[in-house]
Amino acid sequence: MHQLAGIYANQGEVAKAIALYEQSLELQEKISHLQGKAATLHQLAGIYANQGEVAKAIALYEQSLELQEKIGNVRVKAAIFAILGQLLADKKGDFDKALNYLQQSLDILQHLRSPDAETVRRIIAEVQRMADG
Repeated sequence: MHQLAGIYANQGEVAKAIALYEQSLELQEKISHLQGKAATLHQLAGIYANQGEVAKAIALYEQSLELQEKIGNVRVKAAIFAILGQLLADKKGDFDKALNYLQQSLDILQHLRSPDAETVRRIIAEVQRMADG
């Protein structure tokens, strides 16, 4: 169901994708599949962000982040922190919270010695410029 929802999302059939992701979410909750639930929340958040429903997207990303923390998936946590930082800066103008999330992403990526750390550094510099006006 999750995969089929992704196919619909990629084809631009957003309503069908959301419906399938929500069904998938219900099933994952019933069987307590945290990793699947986190992934589905993440996908739903991306759809809502692309649709301009930023508050809904942020709430879903934060729920996914909570689950990733329980699971211990630090690489995905870093990605979510970066996404949240960008959304908060670009769409909400909440630069302080955005920079906090971005710094958490950078800290994780540096610890992992990930090449993605450089990308997050550039995003932080851009958000700082935005914050300074």
